[in-house]
This record gives sequence, C-alpha cells and structure tokens, in this order.
Amino acid sequence: MLNIVVLIGNMTRDPELRYSAQGVPVTSFTLAVNNGYGEEQEASFFRTVCFKKTAEAVAQYTNKGSLVAVQGRLQSRNYEKDGQRLTIVEVVAQNVKFLDKKKESSSSNSSNDSKSNSNDEDYSQDDLPF
Repeated sequence: MLNIVVLIGNMTRDPELRYSAQGVPVTSFTLAVNNGYGEEQEASFFRTVCFKKTAEAVAQYTNKGSLVAVQGRLQSRNYEKDGQRLTIVEVVAQNVKFLDKKKESSSSNSSNDSKSNSNDEDYSQDDLPF
C-alpha cells in the first residue's frame, strides 16, 4: 500500500496551534492549491494537520498567504454530528517546506516580522502520536 501526498499552495488563514491532552503540539491549517492555467484556474482546498516540532515551526514561521510545500499522507476520520455520520479527509503533513522568500530584516521589528518565513527551512516529524 502507498499513501503519499505532495502539495504546494498558500495558507488560507493563520495556522492554529493547540496541544493534545498528552501535551503534543498540533497545528492545523487549510491549503489552497491552484489547478489549471490562465482563466481555467480553480482552487482546491485541503485541510492539513501536523504534529510535534513540525507543528510548532509551522505556527511560528507561517501565516495567512504563506506559500508552503507539504509532503504527507491522507487520513480519513468519521464522527457523528446531529445524528448524522460525517467523514472528513485531511492531509497529515510529515514534511513542510517554507517557500516564501526570506523577508529582509529592518532596524525596527514589527509583530509581523516575528512570523517571517525562510526558504531554507524544512521541518519533519519523526512519528505520530497515534
């Protein structure tokens, strides 16, 4: 069996960092990936989640609009809401590469500079907490 996903796209909103009951960092975000060319372009949106050091780095160094490459696997989960059984499919990111150009530092730091991206950073997770 083979379950590998590679996507390059922009974050649709700032990543959300939280911690599991066991204290494991978990970051989730939605990735917009363009399909097609010219006027025929349309976007697909992928819910993405990452864990541990990858989760912390994504939360620290990216924000809405950041261009990233994600390598991981697809995962589906079932849950029940209002008596209806629902299925969600998401990408579990194992590697995240920041593709935005490194922002130039200025003499005065602003709060936006604290999330500057680096095109030389590549974060991986060793294993998943489940």
